[in-house]
Amino acid sequence: MSNKDDVREFLTSRRANVTPEQAGLPTFGDKRRVAGLRREEVALLAGVSADYYTRLERGNLSGVSEQVLDALARALRLDDAERAHLFDLARAASGPVRGSRRTAISKVRPGIHRILESLTTPAYVRNARTDILAANDLALALYGDILDQLPLNLAKFLFLDQRAPAFFLDWETVADDSAAALRVEAGHNPHDKSLTDLVGELATRSDEFRTRWARHNVKHHRTAAKRLHSPLVGDIDLSGEAMELPGDGLVIITYTAEPGSPAAEALRFLASWAGRTSAQLEQATPDGES
Repeated sequence: MSNKDDVREFLTSRRANVTPEQAGLPTFGDKRRVAGLRREEVALLAGVSADYYTRLERGNLSGVSEQVLDALARALRLDDAERAHLFDLARAASGPVRGSRRTAISKVRPGIHRILESLTTPAYVRNARTDILAANDLALALYGDILDQLPLNLAKFLFLDQRAPAFFLDWETVADDSAAALRVEAGHNPHDKSLTDLVGELATRSDEFRTRWARHNVKHHRTAAKRLHSPLVGDIDLSGEAMELPGDGLVIITYTAEPGSPAAEALRFLASWAGRTSAQLEQATPDGES
C-alpha cells in the first residue's frame, strides 16, 4: 500500500472509533450513516476547516505542521502509539530522508549474549522485524523445540505455524498485538525492504494476519500477560516485559512470574532442567560420548 492509502485508512478507522458522545458533541437524535465521527466533526474538534481535514484524510499529510497533527491526535483521542504512528506517517509523506533506509538488525553483540545468560528468567532478544536472534537456556527450555533453530521470526510462527495456537493459549490476543507491533514498525521504518517483504508474505499466506493488518491498529509492546503451554511444565501464566536497546535496534523480552505462584515453581523446575542439560552438554566429548 502507498503512504496515502495508509494515511487514509488509518484516519478513517480512528474516526470510526470515536463516538460523538465521547467527543462531547451533541447529536440531537440524528440518524448517522457513518460509524463514529463525521469528517466535519473531526475538523471542528481539531480547529481546521472541513475541506482541509478532507484533504488530510485523503492521504495528503505532506508538510502538515506538528500543531495540526497534535490537534488531530486530540480530536481523534489517539493513544501514545497511535499518535506516534500518525507522526511517522506524516514524516513518510514528505519522502525518505537520508539514513532512513534501515534494515532490521540481524546480529547480537557478545555483551548482550552475556546479559541474556546472566538473567534468572526466560529471556530472548528480537529485532524490530520480530526475528528472535538469541535466547537463554531458560527460554529454550520454556519454548521447547520451537526455538531449535535461530533466528526464528515470531510473526511467521504465530500466523503460519500450526503449533502456535497450542503454545500461546491466548493466541488471538498475541496475534492482535503482533500485527499491531509490525504496523508500528512499518510506519516508523517504511523503507525497510525485509519488513515490507515479511508483511507481504504474511498478508498473502494468512487470512488471520491480513484481517488484523487491515484494522490499522498500532500498539507499543512493553508489558503483557502471557499464558503459554510449555512442553516441560504444561500451562503457565507469566508476565512478559520488553526492554529496548535503542543503540542496537533490539529488544530483550523477559518472562517473570508472581512470587510463590505455581508459575514461579514451574520456572524453578525449568531452571533446574536447563542447568542439568547445559552441564551434560559441557561434559560431552566431541564424539557425543560422556
